[in-house]
Amino acid sequence: MLLVAYFILALTVLSVCAIATNGAVQGGGAYFMISRTLGPEVGGSIGLMFYLANVCGCAVSLLGLVESVLDVFGADATGPSGLRVLPQGYGWNLLYGSLLLGLVGGVCTLGAGLYARASFLTFLLVSGSLASVLISFVAVGPRDIPLTPRPGPNGSSLLPRFGHFTGFNSSTLKDNLGAGYAEDYTTGAMMNFASVFAVLFNGCTGIMAGANMSGELKDPSRAIPLGTIVAVAYTFFVYVLLFFLSSFTCDRTLLQEDYGFFRAVSLWPPLVLIGIYATALSASMSSLIGASRILHALARDDLFGVILAPAKVVSRGGNPWAAVLYSWGLVQLVLLAGKLNTLAAVVTVFYLVAYAAVDLSCLSLEWASAPNFRPTFSLFSWHTCLLGVASCLLMMFLISPGAAGGSLLLMGLLAALLTARGGPSSWGYVSQALLFHQVRKYLLRLDVRKDHVKFWRPQLLLLVGNPRGALPLLRLANQLKKGGLYVLGHVTLGDLDSLPSDPVQPQYGAWLSLVDRAQVKAFVDLTLSPSVRQGAQHLLRISGLGGMKPNTLVLGFYDDAPPQDHFLTDPAFSEPADSTREGSSPALSTLFPPPRAPGSPRALSPQDYVATVADALKMNKNVVLARASGALPPERLSRGSGGTSQLHHVDVWPLNLLRPRGGPGYVDVCGLFLLQMATILGMVPAWHSARLRIFLCLGPREAPGAAEGRLRALLSQLRIRAEGGRGKKKTEKVFFSGVPNEVRDGRGVEGQRPGASRPLSGVPQFQAMSGPTWLPPKQPEPARAPQGRAIPRGTPGPPPAHGAVLPGPRGTGGSGAGLGGVPWSTPAHAGAPCRQGGPSPRKPGCRDRLAEQHAGRAEWGSGSCATATRATGI
Repeated sequence: MLLVAYFILALTVLSVCAIATNGAVQGGGAYFMISRTLGPEVGGSIGLMFYLANVCGCAVSLLGLVESVLDVFGADATGPSGLRVLPQGYGWNLLYGSLLLGLVGGVCTLGAGLYARASFLTFLLVSGSLASVLISFVAVGPRDIPLTPRPGPNGSSLLPRFGHFTGFNSSTLKDNLGAGYAEDYTTGAMMNFASVFAVLFNGCTGIMAGANMSGELKDPSRAIPLGTIVAVAYTFFVYVLLFFLSSFTCDRTLLQEDYGFFRAVSLWPPLVLIGIYATALSASMSSLIGASRILHALARDDLFGVILAPAKVVSRGGNPWAAVLYSWGLVQLVLLAGKLNTLAAVVTVFYLVAYAAVDLSCLSLEWASAPNFRPTFSLFSWHTCLLGVASCLLMMFLISPGAAGGSLLLMGLLAALLTARGGPSSWGYVSQALLFHQVRKYLLRLDVRKDHVKFWRPQLLLLVGNPRGALPLLRLANQLKKGGLYVLGHVTLGDLDSLPSDPVQPQYGAWLSLVDRAQVKAFVDLTLSPSVRQGAQHLLRISGLGGMKPNTLVLGFYDDAPPQDHFLTDPAFSEPADSTREGSSPALSTLFPPPRAPGSPRALSPQDYVATVADALKMNKNVVLARASGALPPERLSRGSGGTSQLHHVDVWPLNLLRPRGGPGYVDVCGLFLLQMATILGMVPAWHSARLRIFLCLGPREAPGAAEGRLRALLSQLRIRAEGGRGKKKTEKVFFSGVPNEVRDGRGVEGQRPGASRPLSGVPQFQAMSGPTWLPPKQPEPARAPQGRAIPRGTPGPPPAHGAVLPGPRGTGGSGAGLGGVPWSTPAHAGAPCRQGGPSPRKPGCRDRLAEQHAGRAEWGSGSCATATRATGI
């Protein structure tokens, strides 16, 4: 049992020495080591538990001292040499403990200097007492020692019993080698390994006394390792020697029935009492002053706010007397329990938690392989740290499963409280070093040569000019990433040769705060460039790392709609939320300029906008152009379920408008990319209640039945189930690939949710292009784009990059922003008559066969749609 206790202590001491010799150690001892390694959340919670362990340890030492005094001087003392002058009882015991606490507290309140002198005096007294006991084992001959009589069944006393001091006897040693647990004669409770270990381990916890006084040491990095190792080795030698001599000379009855048998075998019994009292006083002073230093360090770090604020007060000489008084009061409350062995189990568990945290801190530093972790003490490894953590956790649950579970629960609650409250970020987190180490290792194993289409996911690069106008798009792109990479890119215009310093680096803090406040999982990548187009090229090439690089460029739509300032309407960006954070940077509204005023010059011309899209396609990137996401209902952009009674739709036109006459467009990569993105959006909880409608556009000679069959096959391959039904017969004018056509709608298929469809107010519009599938046509059409889109004359770049459009409703408007703060909005002229060809900026109204999907089920039938767009230059 002693070996187990010191095995745990030795492993923890190795970790303490490693951390203490790896730089400056300030006040707080073990708490300072843990918090500066594992962060304020874990360090603060374990530091508070370590403080409580020292408080309870002080109370345990005082209760043990009271018990020792009353064994000799108590009125109910049953020993043969008792003086019987002190009254006993719960109230009297509490009074004696309070008086002794006053003595101990007075010494600690007057400062570390008086404590050091008192500790040295007690060390001399204990050493003298110990020397007399060791001599007595050899000098005293065999004798019978009367034991405390036990009461009989009816309250009568049993016959006197005796224990035997046999001198050095091999038979006595052999009889004492077994465990042989018996009842505690003071409490009547049956002892076992856990209960005995809990009491024994409390006698070994003084190894942290020197570390707790790190603030008063001249050279903590040298004094803590040296003093701790010497203390552990000295106490271990003394314990082993006393255990050996006791088991060699005292029979089991004497050891189990008289805890003060040293007095009976001593040459001068009063010297043994002096040693016992001095040991208890020294342990209580050490625990109280150590607790006060931990509390002062916690209060100085301001982790628990006003609760510990009084503990910051110090004297002129730097003595934290307020923390001593604070701890004094808590010890007084613990004395009310009055149960020595009960408190011993709790104290031992708390100490084991702190020791496990120290080992975990050293283990984390070793595993992180940080170049600045260079302790001068090298007699440790990650094996010793890991073994120390496992040993502490194992012994915690062996001693008291309830106390161990409660302590871990308390630690978790305290860590959650500190996380919610927010702590200092300048300490350094070893978790960041560990994450860096692991991420680097797995990024190296992420081989782009092993990519497969089965595991494709969108990895987005969203170019943002001013986040004030792009906030809805920023959140919508976060919903589209599906666990992939999401990078916010921004181009700052300028030339580094003409600037004194890089203007980009100071902006990272504001953008990272934007990511935190918007609650999106995105990286930030900023660049400096003479033009937005060149900056976009930089970001497309260098964003990401290894196998995690963007494969899709997301831009805002380029039109004449005035940008909106979403910071003014979004609750997450209100001024009170910014100003309530202690030590935070200025409000985000002051870090980003106001949106561009209507009519003011733009940072990006239409030609550069089109050229940027062309650049992305040349780099084999997919391109998504988003429009009118600012008009989306807030619940659709939230992180919740987005449940609403209003029926919403997401409309998809799976067309390959790069080659509109090449046959059914929805079976190539460009159309499937649109279906994939829409399906991903439907997987987001906020969009679960929305229906996905798929609009088909047929060729001039294509039969509706054939298109329906192909769509059935496609939906079957995509695992979208549909059920049979029959729709109405209508004759409508529809617009397919710029050619009007007469179609009579016959048999249809109806899904699970019948009822009239209703368009979603503010549905975003997307133009989507798949870069790897784009090929320049052999005969470009410079004067005309499919479906009536106009192409600005003189616009450089590839042929019109068209894709499918998710149409907005009739007469709705909204704004957002994308590249360079470019605003975009829904058209206000939906429902215009169909027009074939020509450079009209209007998009024809149409009725077409549609497919609706909700929760994995598709619905086909008759419906109407109206889509339009202005001249966009693409």
